[in-house]
Amino acid sequence: MTKSTMRAARFVRASRQLTVKDVPVPQPGPGEVLIRVEACGICLSDVHMLDGTFPPPELEEITPGHEASGTIEQVGPGVPLWHAGQRVILLAGKACGVCRHCVSGNFMDCTHPVVMGQGYDGGWAEYVVVPYHLLTEIPDHVPLEEAALIADAVATPFTGLIHRGGLRLGETVGLWGIGGLGVHAVQIARLAGAAMIIAVDPVEAARRRALELGADHALDPNAVDIVAEVTRLTNGEGLNLTVDLSGVNSALDQAEACLARHGRSVVIGMCMDPMRLTESSVLFGYHNHALLGHEGYFKRDIEQIVRLVATGRLDLSRSISHRVPIEDVARGVEMLSTKEGNPVPIVVKP
Repeated sequence: MTKSTMRAARFVRASRQLTVKDVPVPQPGPGEVLIRVEACGICLSDVHMLDGTFPPPELEEITPGHEASGTIEQVGPGVPLWHAGQRVILLAGKACGVCRHCVSGNFMDCTHPVVMGQGYDGGWAEYVVVPYHLLTEIPDHVPLEEAALIADAVATPFTGLIHRGGLRLGETVGLWGIGGLGVHAVQIARLAGAAMIIAVDPVEAARRRALELGADHALDPNAVDIVAEVTRLTNGEGLNLTVDLSGVNSALDQAEACLARHGRSVVIGMCMDPMRLTESSVLFGYHNHALLGHEGYFKRDIEQIVRLVATGRLDLSRSISHRVPIEDVARGVEMLSTKEGNPVPIVVKP
């Protein structure tokens, strides 16, 4: 490794400015690896951190980006098995290491997980250093820019539908918001054997995208009475599982109102507004409805998804709408923020 500096996007907390500049290439310490970043997604949560919708990072200056893939450039002392040249996905965060669960070795139940690009430097850079246990190897035939999306845009809805929502074979599913998360939620629901998939989005291109990816129906909430139409399509039963991927309160309320008896509603989309439902607590309890929050995934989920992609069961070839060089990362953030060009995942190519 002869290169001493690299290009990186740096976000300054005080000024809320994002600029691309030369910074030193980080060096891996014990148990760490240096990754040459090949691709890193722009997530809507990145946009919200930059625009102030979400709380700012604790660090005064940081490199954002938590959907990263790349090639191992160098391994630090004490790193087993991993070696330079391997193609990898990076988990989007790590355990804090100091809470009572972490100190007892129960890292999966960490109470203060640290998100990459918010609590430590992320992937909007030429290189990034991470602990080796965050890595998952990628087969040679899987494109790295598609693999990068697995680290959030795919894994979060996968875990939300399959594990948190408990999607079972033959169930009916409703998905609110067919953006970067929703496009994968449609595919995952179909792969898991949903009997009917109903997508809801006010954008015509998003509804068309949902149908192309396997949804059975795509509804415009501004044109039809969603609850009435879902009731009609399900022969009066309602949906077994609904998923709000939009982070909009009206969508969550609508999704919950479409539930069948014993139905579950999972909230994946995030916003800072208080959650509000119009259904009375009496009916909520009478119908045995469940409202479940969800964020993130586990390492085993990444490994499962990699197998699905590698065997062709899950196709991510249509998952990227735009690719931007690192010098234009601010432009990519603006495109996602304003929905310019009907974006799904936008990928930064350092």
